[in-house]
Amino acid sequence: MKGIDTNILVRFLTGDDEQQAKVVYNIFKKAESEKRELFVSLLVVLELIWVLESVYEIPRAEILDSISNLLLLPILKFEHQSTLQQFTRASQGNGYDLSDLLIGHSARNQGCKTVITFDKKVSRYNLFELAINPE
Repeated sequence: MKGIDTNILVRFLTGDDEQQAKVVYNIFKKAESEKRELFVSLLVVLELIWVLESVYEIPRAEILDSISNLLLLPILKFEHQSTLQQFTRASQGNGYDLSDLLIGHSARNQGCKTVITFDKKVSRYNLFELAINPE
């Protein structure tokens, strides 16, 4: 199995560099024809979210739809796939930062009760708690 980097998924989703997008298409077709999987780490997904939001200014709903669609591709093997599925469902219809929500769902699936944070906004989400000075 081979892993893929964030830029491979960015080219696949945006097609902004036609030559690189064709290379990605060929890599995916070859993996499909050889019945091989390509590994996508949770860190790649986290970076993908950041790039699509910050660089490409893609709306949140489109990012979540794109991730959901990627999860359906049989050639892609995602680290913590069930975490990503829970994350995409739970992230619909709220205004919390997608990266924070992915961190929270990842921690929950690793057995954490909550994630301690200084971020007041996300601390209102049930997977987080505001850091306070223990007495």
